[in-house]
Amino acid sequence: MLMVVLLVSARASAEDLGPFDGQSDVGGPGRTGSAALTNGVYTVAGGGENMWFGKDAFHFVYKKVDGGDVSLSADIKWVGNGEHEHRKACLLVRQTLDAESAHASAALHGDGLASLQCRAARGDATHEIQSNVAAPARLRIERRGKYVSMSVAGVGEAFDPAGGVMRLELEGPFYVGLGVCSHDDARLETAKFSNVSIERSKDVPESELELHSTLETIDIASSDRRVVYHTKGHFEAPNWAPDGQSFVFNSEGKLYRLPVGGGKPSAIDTGFAQRCNNDHGLSPDGKQIVISDQTSKDGQSRIYVLPSTGVAQGEEPRLVTEEAPSYWHGWSPGGTTLAYCAQRNGDYDVYTIPVEGGEERRLTDTAGLDDGPDYSPDGRYLYFNSIRTGSMHVWRIEAPRGGNPTQLTHDDRQNWFPHPSPDGKWIVYLSYEPQVREHPANKDVQLRVIPAGGGEPRVLATLFGGQGTINVPSWSPDSKRVAFVSYQLAPAE
Repeated sequence: MLMVVLLVSARASAEDLGPFDGQSDVGGPGRTGSAALTNGVYTVAGGGENMWFGKDAFHFVYKKVDGGDVSLSADIKWVGNGEHEHRKACLLVRQTLDAESAHASAALHGDGLASLQCRAARGDATHEIQSNVAAPARLRIERRGKYVSMSVAGVGEAFDPAGGVMRLELEGPFYVGLGVCSHDDARLETAKFSNVSIERSKDVPESELELHSTLETIDIASSDRRVVYHTKGHFEAPNWAPDGQSFVFNSEGKLYRLPVGGGKPSAIDTGFAQRCNNDHGLSPDGKQIVISDQTSKDGQSRIYVLPSTGVAQGEEPRLVTEEAPSYWHGWSPGGTTLAYCAQRNGDYDVYTIPVEGGEERRLTDTAGLDDGPDYSPDGRYLYFNSIRTGSMHVWRIEAPRGGNPTQLTHDDRQNWFPHPSPDGKWIVYLSYEPQVREHPANKDVQLRVIPAGGGEPRVLATLFGGQGTINVPSWSPDSKRVAFVSYQLAPAE
């Protein structure tokens, strides 16, 4: 990354705070905190009940910066065993010194959890993205434009993005610094911060930015996120297997399986089908995978079915749709029927077809794009997105014949790819800003949920994504979480 060091690291005096302007308690913790700098190491003691929900209490060593893009990095080590697993040693960017301030922090917890925490606006709830790297020795937080990100490293190692970014729009001057919260208002906890560096980021041409992809899960109740898998490069569209044990996603025309706990993806043999796009999914019993593949001579997407373990030697995926283009999106609860978006006679509509193949049935016939059909768990409805009103919104029709179309979203945003939860209570969907047309990649988007029968939407997450984020069904079998892919354009290290 091209960086200019703004502030040199520490001076030797114990009374000096090096590049930082000052220190103070934030949020009135019951025990007064302190900080000292000795031989380049900051020893910070902090109290406070928590840094969570709508306000914080901790000790803060800070510098006021005049805006712009900035990063703060340090090696962090707890002093002693501590009393609470959720005590936090943090690197922060913070709008004000107020307890309810908008902020983001790269936090190392007492139990080794590293997470990017963010309160997007003053007094809002705090949410987090939990790293899949336990007890890193080094953390970095970076503010770049409207987003903040965290990187992690072991002792003496180079930083690697932890995966996932959170939107935090700061105005004018803001604060960067070191913080410690004991998570027990009657106690002080102490952490040491070494190799502390504050850096200003230079503008980097888009041609020099690298794409990072992160498979995350989000808890529907809390909106908290967890990184499962992160890599440089591009992958898309996770399916959550019906047994809850793995994900399936596509990358560079191929399919991969990844354990829910993370690890290394393994390729699924799809035979001749080497141009699989992001419209794929698992059968209700988990025994088959449906793919949308463009390997044919005309380059058009067609739908195929194969065993979920991949094709056996000498076998190939079985063609379901003769006509093209066809893009799969839903599998009926009984496992007998596929729902898909297809272009016929110049118009894209919702179709169904028996999984064994045969005659397709057209369920929508309104001018304009109807896309993304997915079945309700009882098989009564098909949810889809349609441009029929002039803006893209979530709709549903009755299955199996497509009657009684009902619009379910009514805002000014562009809403795509609705997916019902397995318990039938919720619809999760991808929401673009009003001016965005189609469903492009690398945009500011939101994951939203509404009740299955329609209602006021709730924002689960604001992220950088779009195409590839949540094109296909990705609910956990217990309806508590959703898997998705977020993206980040980062300068090459």
